[in-house]
Parts: sequence; structure tokens; C-alpha cells
Amino acid sequence: MKKSLLATALAAVIFVPAASAIEIYKDDKNAVEIGGFIDARVINTQGETEVVNGASRINFGFTREMTDGWKAFTKLEWGVNPFGNSEIVYSSESNFESQSGDFLNNRLGYVGLSHDTYGSLTIGKQWGAWYDVVYNTNYGFVWDGNAAGVYTYNKADGAINGVGRGDKIVQYRNGFGDVSFAVQAQLKNNSFYTCENLPGLSTDCEERWNNNEESQEVDYGYTYGGSVTYQATDKLVVTAGVNRGEFDVSFHTGEQITAVDLIYGAGVTWGNFDADGFYGAANFNKNENHDTDNLGRLIKDSYGIESLFSYKFENGLRPFISYNLLDAGSDYVIQPNNVDPNDVFKRQFVVAGLHYVWDANTVLYIEGRKDFSDFSSADKEQEARMSISEEDGIAIGIRYTL
Repeated sequence: MKKSLLATALAAVIFVPAASAIEIYKDDKNAVEIGGFIDARVINTQGETEVVNGASRINFGFTREMTDGWKAFTKLEWGVNPFGNSEIVYSSESNFESQSGDFLNNRLGYVGLSHDTYGSLTIGKQWGAWYDVVYNTNYGFVWDGNAAGVYTYNKADGAINGVGRGDKIVQYRNGFGDVSFAVQAQLKNNSFYTCENLPGLSTDCEERWNNNEESQEVDYGYTYGGSVTYQATDKLVVTAGVNRGEFDVSFHTGEQITAVDLIYGAGVTWGNFDADGFYGAANFNKNENHDTDNLGRLIKDSYGIESLFSYKFENGLRPFISYNLLDAGSDYVIQPNNVDPNDVFKRQFVVAGLHYVWDANTVLYIEGRKDFSDFSSADKEQEARMSISEEDGIAIGIRYTL
């Protein structure tokens, strides 16, 4: 059991989230794989119907057999946008694509060493240890959960604080018996700008900062994280983890604060989403100064819940339903600010869908989202701007995996 669980832990660092790959070259020492998928969908939301890209991607994996049981490996992955840009923002991937005209964008890039006994060490842009805790509910194709603390800073990729596809991470993984673990340090310093989208002011936060207009400069330093996975039975998996960072915020008024970014939580999974039969998963987290609201304002504390349940039939049909909640309550924006303390942030929605798994590499799907969020504010224009990216929607599509 120890060896099989360790193999799973080491495979996770190379292949999370799981995807098939084609081996295109192999000799006694080297192997090369190519993987990814193309996903095209038609979505109706926010009063628009468009053909949009569904987080299409391509990746290359290289493995080299070394001496004494060691392997060297690297993985490179790019997001691919073959269908053109869209202004509809409904997920972390669509948020990125709406801001970029690039055909390719960097998703992952890391290099590492692994050994069946001594574990693996990787360096680069990679999935954070926190993702091990909450990945189990991230199987809907169209709408991210956005409550598990992964896609932080208003549906970005989690690069800043190392909880999603984190930048500049050094990560170690290993496993013993039924337990595997990951620990990491994110060795980087980021400076960036945040601001609220206000009438009459530029949407370029750095420009507003330079003009001494409403905005904030954030200096973000190192982060640290870890996770533990317990394979209780062949079907039952329990996860737990934590991620911590620290940053300084300077306001255009001259005020400054130092804040700790902290998230911790646990998850539970039953079954395998791609296997026939029942699959169920849920996770819970508490966080402080970890994410922003839909207008880019830092949230001082909140809690998140994600859950997903599905059943895959032998004929390839896989219905599923998921529930997601990120609740910050009222008076939630980090101080100092001029935000009405009665403003509310509660992201809450249900996604239901039906996948037809034609074969292991081709899936037809339909998914719909019903929103139950509460962004109550005396400023109705602000409330509308908070709500637009959370609107109800429906999408149909096809995912072709390489």
C-alpha cells in the first residue's frame, strides 16, 4: 500500500489535475508525452449568447531515468484560445482570457526530481499544496467553484498566494503508508495594484495610483503551505491543509497596513469522478485577507463551502450537481476604506449538468448555473456591478482530449 500511495503522490505532482496523455517518444532513458484538450462551448449568460473557449490547453511532459532509482522530469503547459476573445466573464479562465488577446498563455512550467523512497522536489509554476485539499469539487467544466480559495483575486489563477497555479514554488511531496503530504514555499515578491471600478476613473489601477486616485498598492512576499491526504479506504479520501502569506497594503491616502493571508480547511471524497457509479465530495475552509470581492476589494475574513455529487452510468451518462458558498457577511472589506459597512458579500450558487462520456477522451455536455448570491448594498449601481459575473447561465459544449 505504501508503494502504491507514494506512486500516486508522485504522479500528482506531474499530472494534477488528472488528464490523459499520449507518449510520443520513449527509449531506455527518456520519455516524452503530449496532453491537453480542446473545449468549445456555446454559453448564454449576462444577456449574451456566444461561442467561447472552454479552458483549452496543451502540455508536454519529459521524463529522464537517472541513476540509483532517481528520475528527472519537467512539465510545460499553455492555455490555448483558438476561438477568439470574449467579454463574458463567468470563471477564472474566462476572466484571464477577457484580459488577454494571446493565443497562448502560461499555465504551468516546472522541473523536478523524484524517487520512489525519497519523494519528489519540484521548482516552478505548479499546482499548490492547497489544491490537494479542495480539488475534489472542481470537476464542473463551465463554472469554477470560486469558494475553495483557489482562484483568488477575483477569479484569477491563484498565482499570487500559491494556492492555485502558483508562481515560483518550491514543493516537496512524499507518502508513508496510507498518508501522503506536500509542503511548499513560494519564493517571490510581487507588487501590484487593486482598485474599485468607479465611474469617471480609469480601470487601470496603476495609473490611478500614479495619479493619487482611489487605489491600493500591494507588496506581497513569500508564502508557505502544506497538505495531508489520507487514503482511508479504496473509495474514501480525507484531506487537510493550510496556506499562509503576508503582505503590505499602501492606500492612496497615505495609510498603510500589514496583513496576514491565511486559509485552512479540510475535504472528503468518496469514489472516482471518472469511474462508473457514485461520486461525492465536499470541502470547507476559513480564510483571512485571502481574496477579493467582485470589484477587487480585499476581504478581511470569510468561510467557503464546496460540494459536488455525481453518478456515472455504464452508458456514459454522468449527471452531477454542485453547491458553492463563499460568505464574508457585512462590513467585510479590509480597513481603512470608505465602503458602507452594511454592504454584503455572499457568493452562493448551484450548478447542475449532464455529461455524455462518449469515450475516455470525448465528452459532450450541458451545464446550467442558478445564482443565489447576496451582494446587497444601498448603492444599487455597485450591487449590479458586483452581481454581473455571478448571473445565471447555461452552456453546451464538447471536450476533445488529446
